Amino acid sequence: MSTSPKDPEDELAGTEQPFVAHLVELRDRLIKAIIAVAVVAGVLALYPGPGALYDILAAPLVAHLPKGATLIATSVISPFIVPLKILLMAAFLIALPVVLYQVWAFVAPGLYSHEKKLVMPLVVSSTVLFFIGVAFCYFFVFGQVFAFIQSFAPKSITAAPDIEAYLTFVLTMFIAFGAAFEVPVVVVVLARMGLVPVEKLKEFRGYFIVLAFIIAAIITPPDVVSQLALAIPMCILYEVGIWAAQLFIKHTKAPEDAQAGEADPKS
Repeated sequence: MSTSPKDPEDELAGTEQPFVAHLVELRDRLIKAIIAVAVVAGVLALYPGPGALYDILAAPLVAHLPKGATLIATSVISPFIVPLKILLMAAFLIALPVVLYQVWAFVAPGLYSHEKKLVMPLVVSSTVLFFIGVAFCYFFVFGQVFAFIQSFAPKSITAAPDIEAYLTFVLTMFIAFGAAFEVPVVVVVLARMGLVPVEKLKEFRGYFIVLAFIIAAIITPPDVVSQLALAIPMCILYEVGIWAAQLFIKHTKAPEDAQAGEADPKS
């Protein structure tokens, strides 16, 4: 038996292992992922700190509050719990590449080479698109939404939102926009799995535009700007998904499918 150091590339090569060995590997991968999140959380706790992280998250709202107004905490432990939740959320998001790699390293050995070509791009693209959706919501949508809300506030009322209610609102919007930006991934998966042909997806284009505006009207606050800010990107991303699906199908065929395609004179 060879005692030479294990080649790093062998980590994804794939070997037959007993069930207990798989459980041990799963445990090790989970521990590594948790350690990555804990290390990032520790760094963020030192700098910039939980309070500063909440200030960053609240900045779009604070910028549109009346002069001198601030957020309030209606619960005794809210000033501690809410920043802590944001710290853990930020740590998880920053450590997400490491977490996803651990998941990939556990799953990849059981996949064929063409399946690896299918899964890895989807994992990376879905993660990137989710982050883009969250960033788009934070840097653009929030400003428009809060400006709209404050424009309707009576002069006799001083806005003082609760920090827990604000966190709930932010998380809901982040998840909504992050999920909406996954449209290309959903389109690619539907086409690649053969559930919906690309031609059918093209024919469904008009219906999807209506569906996108209905979803935007339900998810976003009742202002035109935020609804358009969600619906229009969804429509554009649907078109991107159709284009990506055609490219993806071409480059992720199983070997037998590719050979059959080459043998068929009509293909």
